[in-house]
Amino acid sequence: MKIALDPYMLRDRPFAEVCRIAADIGYDAIELSPRPDFIPFFTHPRADRAKVVEFRAALSETGMELASILPLYRWSSPDEDERQAAVRYWKRAIQLAVDVGCTVMNSEFNGRPDQAAQSEAQFWRSLEELLPIFEREGIRLNLEAHPDDFIERNREAVDLVRGIDSPLVGYVFCAPHTYYLGDDIAAMIDDAAPVLAQVHVADVLNHRASSGLRYIVNPPGSTARVHQHLDIGQGEVDWDAFFGALRRIGFDGIVTSCVFAWEERAVESSRLMFERIQHELRGGSSVA
Repeated sequence: MKIALDPYMLRDRPFAEVCRIAADIGYDAIELSPRPDFIPFFTHPRADRAKVVEFRAALSETGMELASILPLYRWSSPDEDERQAAVRYWKRAIQLAVDVGCTVMNSEFNGRPDQAAQSEAQFWRSLEELLPIFEREGIRLNLEAHPDDFIERNREAVDLVRGIDSPLVGYVFCAPHTYYLGDDIAAMIDDAAPVLAQVHVADVLNHRASSGLRYIVNPPGSTARVHQHLDIGQGEVDWDAFFGALRRIGFDGIVTSCVFAWEERAVESSRLMFERIQHELRGGSSVA
């Protein structure tokens, strides 16, 4: 098992500094989410050969591993021009993963929930072009259900991943999306176990309070998916159930700390998360 840091809150710092911070805290690895100078959100990668050399050197000097790279592209977009652009961006991102020696990439299904059938058709169209490249390069692809994607529920996402039927394609369970994914966190992890390869760890408040007004979003009827990735203990995720389920299924994949809420205390938050994750994986009980 690897405990990785998603360094999104440190994205403005040089790679060398990011790697030093993660290594000093004790992380095994980094899960590289979008950052402007490497692979930005939804646009063509920016990294050149010099940036690849810089990143490889930072990893080598600190002894850090690059557990995974997380690109986000509109590869399931109902708009065909947008989908084709996303496939081109994916191809460059895959090449960058090869260049930096990373053998795992993870991403979201993307698409539109209000055009779910069309988005899924576009997803399969993109995958038919990209999966042979992942296979040729020996890169694993792990997929995550996400709020506002064409698939937002755990059961449907697991079924789709299993339907791809490739040993190189797995599933990411994201704890801060728990209340979009379903209701029983332990049952969802059990359900995902055959294809579960990564978990994202951060806390979240339950947006579906019984009053319906835990958060007020205007205008009324907005389809916005409201959530934030918090430190463990600042939300309502049942961590005893979450980590208990991981231990029960013998999970041995990538565990990523992915807090985004506290950029002013990014290092402190990253340290707190590492200590809590390490404690929980060893079988300690959660602290509310």
